[in-house]
Amino acid sequence: MGERAAAGGGKWVDVAPERLSRWLENFGVRHGPYTEEGLTVTAADGASATLHEPPGVAPVSALAELMVAARAPRRLGLLLARKGAVAVGIADGGELVASKVDTHYVQGRTAAGGWSQQRFARRRDNQARAASADGAGIVGRILLPEVRTLAAIVAGGDRSAVDAILSAPQLAAVAALRTGRLLDVPEPRHAVLVSAVAAARAVPILIREP
Repeated sequence: MGERAAAGGGKWVDVAPERLSRWLENFGVRHGPYTEEGLTVTAADGASATLHEPPGVAPVSALAELMVAARAPRRLGLLLARKGAVAVGIADGGELVASKVDTHYVQGRTAAGGWSQQRFARRRDNQARAASADGAGIVGRILLPEVRTLAAIVAGGDRSAVDAILSAPQLAAVAALRTGRLLDVPEPRHAVLVSAVAAARAVPILIREP
């Protein structure tokens, strides 16, 4: 279960669909009996938890609906990108069924000035564009042929790197399925991609405590 600070106060936790019932039970143990209103539960001590649909799940209005929908099998596309590294995959339920990981050298920033810095910046931009083009090619090979079978595309890593890859005109159908959340992942590797499957399927819950 992941945890991260929420803008405006509170925290987000990510809970696997299969653990939602137990999580709600534990919430009641920690905070006291709770009442339900839509997708929000409010406990006796004033703590609240608002559950949100995970990627690929259509909007629902009640917790019981969410718990069923979140557990239902669905196929998700994954795109993780940082600097010159990219990992692309397809998850069917909790299993990664297709994947491709690639790296492309992109120089780091330099503190040098003058013409040297300008040449360095041009070289770095060229390397970044080449990395984006390679990433777009991988997305085109892995995700584009299966796009009609995917419920959503979940991205992670560096937003600008992901944006650059999905800006390729031929990937418009893939970009249209992209969800708003960006997974916080280290440099993409196969193991990171496997871990991202669980994060992509998880139910995000916003907790606010008195």
